[in-house]
Amino acid sequence: CLMGNIGFPEMVLIFVVALLVFGPKRLPELGRSLGKGLSEFRRASSDLKNSIEREIEVSEIGQSIAETQKATEQAKSEIRQSITETPADTPKETVESK
Repeated sequence: CLMGNIGFPEMVLIFVVALLVFGPKRLPELGRSLGKGLSEFRRASSDLKNSIEREIEVSEIGQSIAETQKATEQAKSEIRQSITETPADTPKETVESK
């Protein structure tokens, strides 16, 4: 995170510069605005991440369904083929007439 590289001396310097530039009356308002902005950014990035993860899951489910349908069709085809084929080595039954 960006804040990980900023130490205490740097934070004090930033606060002093902000105090000089914006003044003591506007500094609390500026802090609240910055806090709200960061909060909205975090929420939006979290929503985007969740949305991307959902889309990936939907894509994977769709791919799984397609693979299952393909396997089912192959199994049906093999079953149909095995039912219609008569093996050559199977002796045919003869009916004796009496």
